[in-house]
Amino acid sequence: MPDITVKKQGLVFIAPADLAVMMVVVWVWGMNFAVIKIGVVGVPPLLLGCLRFVLAAFPALLFFKAPKVPLRWYLLYGMTISVGQFALLFSAIHLGMPSGLASLVLQSQAFFTMLFAALWLKERWQLNQIAGLALAAVGLVLIGSAHGVSMPLAGFGLTVAAAVMWAGGNIVTRSLGRFGPMDQQAFVVWASLVPPIPFLLLSLWIEGPEAITHALVHFEWQSFAALAYLAWGATLFGYGVWTRMLSKYPANRVAPFSLLVPLVGLTTGWLVFGEAMKPIHFAGGALLMAGLLLNLFGASFFTRKPAEALP
Repeated sequence: MPDITVKKQGLVFIAPADLAVMMVVVWVWGMNFAVIKIGVVGVPPLLLGCLRFVLAAFPALLFFKAPKVPLRWYLLYGMTISVGQFALLFSAIHLGMPSGLASLVLQSQAFFTMLFAALWLKERWQLNQIAGLALAAVGLVLIGSAHGVSMPLAGFGLTVAAAVMWAGGNIVTRSLGRFGPMDQQAFVVWASLVPPIPFLLLSLWIEGPEAITHALVHFEWQSFAALAYLAWGATLFGYGVWTRMLSKYPANRVAPFSLLVPLVGLTTGWLVFGEAMKPIHFAGGALLMAGLLLNLFGASFFTRKPAEALP
């Protein structure tokens, strides 16, 4: 694939075609949270995670050749961005975390990704990115301070932990570039073989055999529709594109785009489930979005010269 990365004044911009595909991913992932809420009604959350990745792997792996990547990278990707993130997120929504707020809080992964990228990948920050991180941190504190019946504290904590796991998976994804060009869609498909067994073991341990048997015996079409969306839309398409973008652009340029997901997630939660937000949620969400905008477009506010990265 030719390198169409756009560079201007020392900054890296995402090419228009890639930006358009990323916006489709934003829409798919925004709807994802409402689908999860529907899915965990009929299927326990950890079993839902197991079935999601079984459906993502089969029969897709019959049509993709496994990229030549050491096994440990498949395991790292599967255990962070798949098992870690979704075991925590599904459980949070199962405990009562509103789907719209979950879509908002989870996007803090963009800033955890920036932190991890600076620590492990030595990606350097600009002043506007530091300011954006500070705004987002304040926004998360505001949202977390408003826990109660409409947003259980355990659900909020699990969602933040899910964001940390997603960020860890982003670093794994970014590190795959050392193995040269590859089919990122194929990598996501074959990495989907990792999560089912850990998810099943967790489900047996936490949810129990009786809950698993009951869910499978009384499996309804709504549950299958939710699984199909999660497996084929959110996983194969969404993470296939996401992995390709992270392999092509710096992590601190790609990760912030996920902060647009709550615009879809919050709207869907309101329209489908009647989820309402408190003023403090709006304030926290506004700070998160301001952090994104400052991260992406704020360099010119800090210097008129070509942006210089901070060590």
